[in-house]
Amino acid sequence: MAIQFMRLAGAGLAALVLAACQSGPSPNPDRPDTQAEAWNMKVVGFHNLQARSAYQPTIVEQNGRWIAYIGLHGGTRMNAQNGQLEHNGTAIVDVTDPREPKFVVHIPGERGEGEAGGGQMTRICKGTQLPKGDPAKVYMLRVFGDQQHEMWDVTTPEQPSRLNVIVGNLRSTHKSWWECDTGIAYLVSGPKDWRVRRMTKVYDLSDPAKPVFIRDYGMDGQQPGATGQPPFELHGMISAGPQKNRLYMGHGNNKFGILQIVDREKLLTGPKEVTRENLNYPQVSRLEFPTNSGAHTVLPLLDMEIEHFKKSQNSKRDFIVAVNESINDECREANQQVWFIDISQETRPFGVANWTVKEASGKFCDRGERFGAHSPQENMTPIFHKKILFVTWFSAGLRALDVRNPYEPKEIAYYIPAITADTKADPTCLRRRNAATCKISIQTNNVEVDDRGYIYIVDRADTGLHILDLTGSARELASYPAK
Repeated sequence: MAIQFMRLAGAGLAALVLAACQSGPSPNPDRPDTQAEAWNMKVVGFHNLQARSAYQPTIVEQNGRWIAYIGLHGGTRMNAQNGQLEHNGTAIVDVTDPREPKFVVHIPGERGEGEAGGGQMTRICKGTQLPKGDPAKVYMLRVFGDQQHEMWDVTTPEQPSRLNVIVGNLRSTHKSWWECDTGIAYLVSGPKDWRVRRMTKVYDLSDPAKPVFIRDYGMDGQQPGATGQPPFELHGMISAGPQKNRLYMGHGNNKFGILQIVDREKLLTGPKEVTRENLNYPQVSRLEFPTNSGAHTVLPLLDMEIEHFKKSQNSKRDFIVAVNESINDECREANQQVWFIDISQETRPFGVANWTVKEASGKFCDRGERFGAHSPQENMTPIFHKKILFVTWFSAGLRALDVRNPYEPKEIAYYIPAITADTKADPTCLRRRNAATCKISIQTNNVEVDDRGYIYIVDRADTGLHILDLTGSARELASYPAK
């Protein structure tokens, strides 16, 4: 199926949408974020992404080109390529030359604003990686807003076509995971009979053209028919694959966070009926956070050799980096930060360190919108993995941490973009409060890295895509490939 571009009929409606896009407060030229702020990091390239609110970038090499697939939050913007107003969905950008990123195509998403629309999440697998994929093809797993998970053929990025709807009739989706080497996909989903918006639907997508459902999974208490207060909903997961036989799941965003460690083999081969016993069976352990702290992303750092432990027993350690998500604007919540958790004894996880941006270093609460942690990179390229952790911090931009010793994380670089004419106030603020009280601020949303060592950040407040590179002493910690 070829792309079906959504057309919003009528000049009156077009004018109304454009006026809504342009309404709200204007940037104050005296504010610090009218200029970029940087330390040990520089901009290589930029694209405004048609002034669309962006969530998750995924960058892959295909057929000699480097392509960024960027999931977008809901909203409506003009597509300059076809002159049509389209609901935000998926932006495909050619970043082969990071200095001059080229907008390839926009695939429309679900109608709605923020997380109630768009197409926030993408995962990419090549047919050569998948056990039953067509070796000539490249596949994109994406969400269509809150409604469904879809499979697309993006072999030619300029001509994406939808292969199928894997599962639909949902009430929420979010940050899924797809194992390219096995084809197993863990789809964050919201079936209408479950007690929380988000749980996991497990599928075998080793042949993307023929999805095979494996099971439904969630924490005990989230399932249909359970009683009492359910554990907070799933946000996302990261699989360590069959080699490590573990799945790390993060529940909650800025409150009631839970790190759940799951036995992958038991999840895939254990009894499937949704009962209390069957849901508990794959669980290895779980760590419940304080009520004012979430678990947006739980990133594994396994087999870490701690330098000053080398003469001691158990010098190799396993860790989880748990990143909270700031939800409320202007610091109207507990500080959301990064936590380092030792899971060397999986049944006894415990916190060993934390890190946060000091608010006073930039008076970030006064800048407006969200200030706090959000998301780390997920590509485990050896260039950065277990050495440098990049974490987005909304109004405080992107922060880079030296994590070679997770007991003592240290900041080594940062980049805070400048606001632009495209940067807009958060629509949720405009709905909650008088527009005059909603400030315009950089909202660096998610970050990813590619296998060349470039760093990609996207903005929730419509600013666009920045492609970055490390400089100075921070660059010396990375393991860049020989040119």
